[in-house]
Amino acid sequence: MMNAMVILAEFFVVILKVLWAFVTAGSKWVVRPKEKSVAGQVCVITGAGSGLGRLFAKEFARRRAVLVLWDINSKSNEETAELVREIYRELDSETPMSKDGAVGGPEEVLPFQPQVYTYVCDVGKRESVYSTAEKVRREVGNVDMLINNAGVVSGHHLLECPDELIERTMLVNCHAHFWTTKAFLPKMLELNHGHIVTVASSLGLFSTAGVEDYCASKFGAIGFHESLSHEIKASDKDGIKMTLVCPYLVDTGMFKGCRIRKEIEPFLPPLKPEFCVTQSMRAILTDQAMICTPRIVYMVNIMKSILPFEAIVCMYRFLGADKCMYPFLAQRKELMNNNEAKEDI
Repeated sequence: MMNAMVILAEFFVVILKVLWAFVTAGSKWVVRPKEKSVAGQVCVITGAGSGLGRLFAKEFARRRAVLVLWDINSKSNEETAELVREIYRELDSETPMSKDGAVGGPEEVLPFQPQVYTYVCDVGKRESVYSTAEKVRREVGNVDMLINNAGVVSGHHLLECPDELIERTMLVNCHAHFWTTKAFLPKMLELNHGHIVTVASSLGLFSTAGVEDYCASKFGAIGFHESLSHEIKASDKDGIKMTLVCPYLVDTGMFKGCRIRKEIEPFLPPLKPEFCVTQSMRAILTDQAMICTPRIVYMVNIMKSILPFEAIVCMYRFLGADKCMYPFLAQRKELMNNNEAKEDI
């Protein structure tokens, strides 16, 4: 009888905590949380040579973070680094301001010293990740923020996709998160300080036809992120934050040609990369657990979880989302055929 009373009491406490979680989450829609400072913190960004990775690097540079840029392409990575250095120079040239906004003062902010480091790293190879991480620890120091952003897409229907490309997609989009986290999380746990960001995709929440390997890799990345979040919570390391980023189709060229129904597309166009990163940065700097852009993605994910599969199929067909990747796949196939033809010549 006593045990039953204890369980009942704990259950009511849980109900109250759940309701309070709803209240605190809802309050953030009314009162915007204050963004934390990342000035001087070491931030590792994978896939920093282009796309969202480059934009993330620029945004963190504007906030005076120390940038550690990883990419498999040395040239594009150095181009990002130069953009970051330009931002640092602009910040350095600004008049020093005190914390209260007045020029000078007893708590004057000293001129910022540019710090950006570049490393060539194939995140799909764990040996490359571990060796590069060791260089970062030795040459830069402890990592405060890890932005797992690197991603690839094969661009083939399942039965036309070489096994090697399927494996590559899984390695870069999913397995790499294991390697980078294992490399940097131990020190975060020791210091009870850090932030891990997983840049996934809406295609990790709900899928579509033709990109089975990509969807599987993003589902895997999200599963990894959520499980790791629970592990960190279970270890009572409240100084380590986790943010999951799930954007809708982003206009970076990665899925060039992807189209939903033309009548619907004006209401749900591809996201501008700058908008996606701006929204993501707001979530990261306010320690938000998850950010979906646009917000309709939240609703689609809920509906996918509660509706029968045939109902989902009907909605997909109405939106033109069932075969939205087919134009993209056709373009990739034509491009590859043309390249093969050139090689034959």
